[in-house]
Amino acid sequence: MPKYVFVTGGVLSSVGKGVVSASIGRILKARGLRVTAIKVDPYLNVDAGTMSPFAHGEVFVTYDGGETDLDLGHYERFLDVELSRDNNITSGQIYHAVISRERRGEYLGQTVQLIPHVTDEIKDRIRSSSGGADVSVVEIGGTVGDYEQLPFLEAIRQMRIEEGAENTAYIHVALVPKLWSTGELKTKPLQHSVVELRRIGIQPDIIIARSQEPLPDDIRKKVALFANVPFGAIFASYDVDTMYRVPKMLESQGFGEYLTRLLRLDGRQEPRWDEWDAYLSKWDNAVRSVKVVMCGKYVKLRDSYISIVEAVTHAAVHLGVRPIFKWCDSDLVEKEPARIWDYADADALIVLPGFGRRGTEGMIEGVRLAREEGIPFLGICFGMQLAIVEFARNVAGLRGANSEELDPETPHPVVHLAPEQRHVDAYGGTMILGNKEVELVPGTLAHGLYGASTTVERHRHRYEVNLDYLPMLVERGLIVSGWRRDSRKVEIVELRGHPYFVASQFHPEFRSRPTRPAPLFLGLLKAAIEPRK
Repeated sequence: MPKYVFVTGGVLSSVGKGVVSASIGRILKARGLRVTAIKVDPYLNVDAGTMSPFAHGEVFVTYDGGETDLDLGHYERFLDVELSRDNNITSGQIYHAVISRERRGEYLGQTVQLIPHVTDEIKDRIRSSSGGADVSVVEIGGTVGDYEQLPFLEAIRQMRIEEGAENTAYIHVALVPKLWSTGELKTKPLQHSVVELRRIGIQPDIIIARSQEPLPDDIRKKVALFANVPFGAIFASYDVDTMYRVPKMLESQGFGEYLTRLLRLDGRQEPRWDEWDAYLSKWDNAVRSVKVVMCGKYVKLRDSYISIVEAVTHAAVHLGVRPIFKWCDSDLVEKEPARIWDYADADALIVLPGFGRRGTEGMIEGVRLAREEGIPFLGICFGMQLAIVEFARNVAGLRGANSEELDPETPHPVVHLAPEQRHVDAYGGTMILGNKEVELVPGTLAHGLYGASTTVERHRHRYEVNLDYLPMLVERGLIVSGWRRDSRKVEIVELRGHPYFVASQFHPEFRSRPTRPAPLFLGLLKAAIEPRK
């Protein structure tokens, strides 16, 4: 029977609650515990798949094809696990299940209500998604005081009664801002969010103050007094140069020891941090930097590409260098193509995933710059499709070549809608999603990078390379180095005679880990730090 750690947030979102939740999981895993993590999102979307990246950041894809919140990426990277679509629970899923059950008559004439029917569904999903774990870290999305969050808070309030105080812990993460005018740390926002929690019956066991700097003891005493929490249960998650420092930061304050005592897990093994410490040591000792240009249409909200940023970072640290990211807004390049030369000093260039026509000609200019100037290049998903378009136009001489998605009337649809997508009439959860096996062609760069004949990678797309045009493209120098194993679909392409020109239909970033970088990113960064020929 698992124990549950419930993480709530106050005052405002985007202060790092997901990283704190992932860090809690890592601290427990370091003690030999089996840990899982769940993200609860109060929005009415069934999943994150239909939301704009500008609204909610990246859509993280799980191995089983779930389109989930980006925090599941933090959980997977910190815990080095593969989570399921069931590890992301939304209001949309809950209400859909309850109403469907009511329509089928499964409530036997009951009046269906928020309590108990909705809260019971929430609790059932949390429990079923926690099976096999010693501890389940459950992050409640949003902020305390949001009316849409109330059913979830009520559900976890009930779970303390049902599971017992020794099997549950409430951890509240809230901002302690520093006023620029006076230099003071202000605890009032945190105090008010705790009051909101207590009003609905939840008294936090632990407070983690999100702050710019470590909390002095007088501030910790003040928080303890007004939040009704012991002084020893007040911790700080303060600004650091890399998110991977947060688990050790909390550990150094005694957080792991306090939490394991609270949950009666203090008989577990001494924490082991060997791999984590090795990663941080490499980060600290990196003396050289590498400039990576990120070319895409959602760069105004960088969380749209957070897994790619982390995958680049993992590869860079492995090689003993620090990444410097330079963001290329493809919208601006589309309007003024000469702007692409602002990025000609890149050590590496990535053309990023996306959907839709806006900004795509700017991304194609990014592909062309990398190909013609010998800049190490990686195209991911949509980035691979646009690499095919650029090659068809500028190397194979197919004027007007394009993707059917971008120009349905193109004379040369070198990228077209996948056959199995042609009769799809709904958007949510209907793309080619999740893990697919990829066969790697012997003798190719991709085969050498993976050091294997096959690999498994995650997908999220509707369009693919049109095989009718492939012989012509191959004749002009395109190499197909990876194929889907279960059907004839192009998965990886590369160019001979280029320092590094690789593009994949899959998303290699989703399986990258701090201690195990993804091969395509590792290859990109190796090429980037070599002297340019």
